[in-house]
Amino acid sequence: MNLKNYETVFILTPVLSETQMKDTVEKFKKVLTDAKAEIIHAENWGLRKLAYPIQQKSTGFYNLIEFKAEPKVIEVLELEYRRDEKVMRFLTTALDKHAVEYNERRKSGAFNKKEETKKELA
Repeated sequence: MNLKNYETVFILTPVLSETQMKDTVEKFKKVLTDAKAEIIHAENWGLRKLAYPIQQKSTGFYNLIEFKAEPKVIEVLELEYRRDEKVMRFLTTALDKHAVEYNERRKSGAFNKKEETKKELA
């Protein structure tokens, strides 16, 4: 099996309730796990302002999922994104070893510690 690391970010329409948004995220996680992908990390970035309006909306629920999978899984996932009217935009990227290392450090809080140090010095 040729597993690669990927990261997918998708924006859900802001008209969803908290429950609908969480259910939709779970649906996409299930698409991945059903396709034998290993979910490494998932983050809900919450309701954020968009850089430009999409479908007459200026905000959206941002979500990120980092996972390991075979390349063919991406087609399955992105087809599900396209079929779901709740998804306004999505982007899936393959991660190289540097991006994987960066994500590990970010998740472990390596970057937040530097911020705390700066605050202590100020």
